[in-house]
Amino acid sequence: MIQPIIIAGGSGTRLWPMSRKLYPKQYLALAGEMSMLQETLKRLEGLDADPPVIVCNEEQRFMAAEQMRRMGLEDVTIILEPEGRNTAPAIALAALHAVQADRDPLLLVLPADHLIDHQQAFHAGIQNAQVLAEQDRLVTFGIVPDKPETGYGYIRKGESLGDTGFCVSGFKEKPDAARAQTYLNSGDYLWNSGMFMFRAQKYIEALERFQPDIIKTCKAAMENGSQDMNFIRVDKKIFLTCPDDSIDYAVMEKTDAAAVVPLDAGWCDVGSWTALWEISAKDDKGNACKGDVLALDTSNSLIMADSRLVATLGIEDLVVVETKDTVLIASKDKAQHIKSIVKELKARDRTEHITHREVFRPWGSYDSIDIGGRYQVKRITVKPGAKLSVQMHHHRAEHWVVVSGTARVTNGEKSFLVTENQSTYIPVGQVHALENPGTIPLELIEVQSGSYLGEDDIVRLEDRYGRVE
Repeated sequence: MIQPIIIAGGSGTRLWPMSRKLYPKQYLALAGEMSMLQETLKRLEGLDADPPVIVCNEEQRFMAAEQMRRMGLEDVTIILEPEGRNTAPAIALAALHAVQADRDPLLLVLPADHLIDHQQAFHAGIQNAQVLAEQDRLVTFGIVPDKPETGYGYIRKGESLGDTGFCVSGFKEKPDAARAQTYLNSGDYLWNSGMFMFRAQKYIEALERFQPDIIKTCKAAMENGSQDMNFIRVDKKIFLTCPDDSIDYAVMEKTDAAAVVPLDAGWCDVGSWTALWEISAKDDKGNACKGDVLALDTSNSLIMADSRLVATLGIEDLVVVETKDTVLIASKDKAQHIKSIVKELKARDRTEHITHREVFRPWGSYDSIDIGGRYQVKRITVKPGAKLSVQMHHHRAEHWVVVSGTARVTNGEKSFLVTENQSTYIPVGQVHALENPGTIPLELIEVQSGSYLGEDDIVRLEDRYGRVE
């Protein structure tokens, strides 16, 4: 049986400002109506496979669960990494989870941030990989190149393994333009996709041979972890001692069991804004636009508007991306270097690379509409049946005005309903909670006032989502 493993960590810094640390690209609907994580899950339909296992960051757990819930996937196991340690440990956690169930499935390892146009060709490639994996091969998928791409690593094909694939002759780092053209002309090279298939136990054995510290640490982290609903939490203190290494460096470049299956299925890893422009539908001027865009005398550009009208005039070959709190304007040929902006934001101790103005929580979301020296205004949306934690603040008071729906408010010893156009006041230090008892979303405006308004001034006393320290 095939066990899909979806690797949903990572921050996607080259797609800033849409992709950020707490809301990375795999959870965004960049190329359609569904997020890339949802597209990855949908791509599995029609395979004879077990329900997928997701490996993601602790901070992203509720986004992953909510997106799967919207697809009707309620009971998917989610393994939580307290901090990313690259792909080799992430896959090790999933492999250990699989063998703990007294079985040894074929793991189909898929990053959550890829797009594939041709599902039938993708499934055919999986069937070829399955043949080789059942022969104890460690299989990777190599994308048949259609241009001299410098943004991907390459795999050199070795001896043929029949109709299914090839031995791996070697892995190559991202080449310069001349070498990439040589690779393309030879016909011997494939793009390294980062997708794999192998038996869980074979991967564990490979780590025991080539990177014993990784598998030893992951075993200890799993054994000392805990389970909360569908979430598997590994031991944080132990896992943070795990070496940071990719599966390529840790295993695939060292093993003599590596095989590669060519895949020609319209694959793209959407690794930059230029890559997104290339795969997007365009107007007769070569522009790919999303949102409220007015493009005049504009050509060959990517223009994305998130919250307002974006108008362009007399530009070409640009990337323009607008969010509620930032605007990016970049030359398309510099799109691979946008991570340098993220690096500079970190150096300046800013937060725009970490989170959006609108922040998603397991109970809903909040949008910081305005902020000043001693006040902050938020628009809060609470999902039907959801409840925020029972909490208090040391430094701020809160005023709540219900815009739509009905709120059940706990304010000290009192509990009461607040309906549309009504308000209530939460004093500094008061224990309080907010719940939506209705069947429609609860919308309210929150005005915070006080000497400190940071999110770390929340003392949680009870929480149905397991967030009490």
